[in-house]
Amino acid sequence: MNKPHAPNSWEARAMTSVMAGFTDFPTLKARGPIVLTHGKGVRVYDTEGRDYLDANSGLWNVVCGWDHEGMIEAMVAQTRRFPAYHAFFGRMADSAVALSERLVEVSPFESGRVFFTNSGSEANDTMVKMLWMLGMVEGQPQRRKIITRVNSYHGVTAVSASMTGKPYNAHFGLPLPGFLHADCPHYWKYGNEGESEAEFSARMARNLEALIIKEGADTIAGFFAEPVMGAGGVIPPSAGYFAAIQPVLRKYGIPLIADEVICGFGRTGNVWGCDTYEIEPDAIISSKALTCGFMPLGAVILGNEFAERFQAASEKIEEFPHGFTASGHPVACAVGLKAIDVILNEGLLDNVRKVSPYFMNRLRGFEDHPIIGEARGIGLMGALEMVSDKATKAPWDGSLSVSERVANACMDQGLICRPLGQSVVLCPPFIMDEPLLDEMFDKLSLALDHVAKGLGR
Repeated sequence: MNKPHAPNSWEARAMTSVMAGFTDFPTLKARGPIVLTHGKGVRVYDTEGRDYLDANSGLWNVVCGWDHEGMIEAMVAQTRRFPAYHAFFGRMADSAVALSERLVEVSPFESGRVFFTNSGSEANDTMVKMLWMLGMVEGQPQRRKIITRVNSYHGVTAVSASMTGKPYNAHFGLPLPGFLHADCPHYWKYGNEGESEAEFSARMARNLEALIIKEGADTIAGFFAEPVMGAGGVIPPSAGYFAAIQPVLRKYGIPLIADEVICGFGRTGNVWGCDTYEIEPDAIISSKALTCGFMPLGAVILGNEFAERFQAASEKIEEFPHGFTASGHPVACAVGLKAIDVILNEGLLDNVRKVSPYFMNRLRGFEDHPIIGEARGIGLMGALEMVSDKATKAPWDGSLSVSERVANACMDQGLICRPLGQSVVLCPPFIMDEPLLDEMFDKLSLALDHVAKGLGR
């Protein structure tokens, strides 16, 4: 759907003034940007009046839809009462205190503490600094190394991008020294011939232990893992993966940090991905659905044992010398309180559980499609992996940009989905019902057929 944009149109202005991130520039040049004006329910609308069913929930986060009156009212009321402050010098908004209490209450921890940031990237960055400071103050300054996994995603700051196991970070000269990447637990892609899924998970644990021994356990500050790898392409862990690796981490005294930025607050069908996969973390990283996307907010939620150690370390040097101007922003925290209430008490989490079997059934229906190798997911998050050969699982040549073609064809159908590598990802809002899911999958089917025809399939 290529067309020239009128001079001084929103699209033409965007092309000359906006530096787009995570955007395929050949597509942007050929098709132009989409400038949105408003949203209603699960749909967003552009400057030309076209509507799109957003199967990405914005960016995993707008789970209650774009016009939830309760969310809007919570934001407006707090803005009128106390619109801005910080959380430095022992001063903080009451809404920040209330949200800290609520986050600990709904977390897997019996007690703990919360540090607020503005994003998941900043929260992961903050957690790394906490681990580094803990090592320095406790007399173990060599504990600097951070382990994540290949194909994981933890953010875009210099530190969190170093944690992110994606090849594009090489363009920034990253990762920084000391950031290690263990195996990606994607059984379909990395399992050996004749290897069962349980055997694969056991191998992942053996390889992790070998990495720890090679690097030196006393040099490792922490291990970060997403319950489901989100921006890696919705990759659920292999069966038994976390049960296999957690004893290894405990054996060597390595903290486990669950990056719940995407999975947290309902995406997998439980409040936390930790609940879904029986993960026992030392800390949790949260963002995205924490405010239903209505305000920027991230949180580091420390379990009680880690919180007490870190509090003692901070008191020893008199402070935790870290923070952001908008940490604990009163409006963002008030919105976070309302978002948790909406998700847990207004039926959104219940709806994820209700519709996810239908979602997964329709998703798996694409496994017979000529260009699909794997359909995978859990809860209300899924992905379709494109292959050029089903038997060998061979990917398409990158120059063909197959997933980008599918996403563009979806846009032409009025559907927003996300290309990620050789996959197309779906993570719709929590308010979807079966007719909306049918609309989403029917449009995706038309797009896949269109692309397959162009590829001679």
